[in-house]
Amino acid sequence: MKPQRSWPEAVIRYLELKRTLKSFADVQRICRHLDRYLGALTLNQINGDVIWRIVQGELQKGNKPATVNRYLATIRNLLRMARDEWQWIDTFPKIRLLPGEMERDRWLTREEAERLVRCCPPHLAALVRFALATGCRAGEITGLEWNRVDLNRKTAWLNQTKNGTPRGVPLNEDAIEVLREQIGKHLRFCFTYLGQPLRADVTNTAWHNALNKAGIEDFRFHDLRHTWASWHRQAGTSCDELKDLGGWKTRSMVDRYAKFATENLLSAATRIERGRVGGNVIAMSRSCHG
Repeated sequence: MKPQRSWPEAVIRYLELKRTLKSFADVQRICRHLDRYLGALTLNQINGDVIWRIVQGELQKGNKPATVNRYLATIRNLLRMARDEWQWIDTFPKIRLLPGEMERDRWLTREEAERLVRCCPPHLAALVRFALATGCRAGEITGLEWNRVDLNRKTAWLNQTKNGTPRGVPLNEDAIEVLREQIGKHLRFCFTYLGQPLRADVTNTAWHNALNKAGIEDFRFHDLRHTWASWHRQAGTSCDELKDLGGWKTRSMVDRYAKFATENLLSAATRIERGRVGGNVIAMSRSCHG
């Protein structure tokens, strides 16, 4: 049986891992704020009722959903690391963010993406290129092992995903090229730095330096997944295909990208073109319903 780990104990390790972030002061502030709710609990005691009390307590103070969601996202991120990386817990409650917040719509053009890759050190450039080719999340990439990759079948199998469901990832030629470049660097893990496996949190100094050099602002590593999905829809990939490619459980998760594809509506848009032969717009008087 695993020993009981406390929330303060987890926060100390979490903050140590986040120390290089530009937003470190905000992370500290959020953890300090959450201490009033979680400071006396072990990680195993954090359940759905505890999360409910946090949400209701913050909303009653007049905080907006966006503010509450930052607290919830921090809890979820810490607990996921405690489960997947530290093996302190086996499970944690499903934490859904509140509706009512503007959906983030941040993605890169091809030129911006190429510029970012050029500004990254080699190990980080490999992660960025693989994310853009597959839509995989940071933790899925850094945790990818060679025994879960079949370059001949052009497939990788993920055993640690955000929703906890293992899934297969088809590898296009861009993804295969990245993986071939990593062969021989480590016996177990596909992506490494100086011979060592990478941590799931890749938004460190190297990441922020690359963004600054590339002139890209307000961009997170997870936005590479948004970029990948946006490119797919612009290229004509259907929402159902995208749902399966990205491992989303519901269609609603990918409907946000529908706006990037208009080729299926082009035929309808041409029906009222000027001079169109056989046009069927009926001439009606404004007063015909008077």
